[in-house]
Amino acid sequence: MGPGPSDIHPRVLAALSRPTIGHLDPAFITMMDELKQLLQYAFQTSNALTLPVSAPGSAGMEACFANLVEPGDKVIVCQNGVFGGRMKENVERCGGIPIMVMDDWGKPVDPHKVEEALKANPDTVALAFVHAETSTGALSDVKTLCELAQKYDCLSIVDAVTSLGGSELRVDDWGVDAIYSGTQKCLSCVPGLSPVSFSERAAERIRSRTSKVQSWFLDMNLVMGYWGAGAKRAYHHTAPINPLYALHEALLMLQEEGLEQAWARHSQHYRALAAGLEAMGLTFLVEERYRLPQLNAVYIPAGVNDAEVRNLLLQDYNLEIGAGLGEFAGKVWRIGLMGYASRKENVLTCLSALEAVMLAQGAAINSGAVAAANRVYSS
Repeated sequence: MGPGPSDIHPRVLAALSRPTIGHLDPAFITMMDELKQLLQYAFQTSNALTLPVSAPGSAGMEACFANLVEPGDKVIVCQNGVFGGRMKENVERCGGIPIMVMDDWGKPVDPHKVEEALKANPDTVALAFVHAETSTGALSDVKTLCELAQKYDCLSIVDAVTSLGGSELRVDDWGVDAIYSGTQKCLSCVPGLSPVSFSERAAERIRSRTSKVQSWFLDMNLVMGYWGAGAKRAYHHTAPINPLYALHEALLMLQEEGLEQAWARHSQHYRALAAGLEAMGLTFLVEERYRLPQLNAVYIPAGVNDAEVRNLLLQDYNLEIGAGLGEFAGKVWRIGLMGYASRKENVLTCLSALEAVMLAQGAAINSGAVAAANRVYSS
């Protein structure tokens, strides 16, 4: 129950163990076409350029920047946590010029600051921001930010690593141009793949570049020779066959549950967890209206040993929660409710274990966390 990887459903693990076949086998090609359609459903898009990059979410991030940013390009980068900083690094490594819009960690990206930056930099080619900041659990307004990008005639690049499958996300309706995610969060799949999607506007920019994409492996012009539906597949790389089996199964399960039902499930279990944590007297880092249901950052009570609590949870209860990052290291815990981990038994186990460990340490907390969570479930 940390910030990822999440628990993997037994069906996904079973899919992972299926016999390995060739990456150009007709049966595998059929599955690739199905994977694209399932990813389009998860992203809520009809983008033709939608596929899983054969590497973790960080490579999906690099794929978006490497394909869309050329030397000298200005990119407005919003930073309200760790991962906005990684966006800045990508812009710089592509030879671009990052224009930073800074917000406090734990706050969402401020659209007013973004608009001021866009006005001040009319030659901006892209606006980049994190939808769900995993380092703090803050959720930013994708729709509003993408509308600003369109208003000022630049592309939008969105980090959806922690939000895909867990929070409302509508790529086409909200006008997202480029988006990347990871498989190990709310999709409850194995780490090592990164779903990405590019709008036609973004795809046209890739096709009309004046310089080569700096990464051969991540060049979408080449990758689509392998992933392009309906065409004869050209060998690009040996795809990770078994992880793609697992992703196919995970996306089938998401479709069976229903995307909106998955969003609602994450929200329900978050409300129960929040009720229990608040009953103990714990407080959240992020204001409630900007809080990410699947990643909850809570302040560690005074006098409680951060590392000791997490070690005891792991040793005695087989339960993992995450430590704080950056300026919040040692100050907050990050409790995940992602994918298959977002279920009632996990919430109740986490609350009872955390309460027991902290009371044993002599922490000044209240008991009754499980009862508070159960009141949410019963209502």
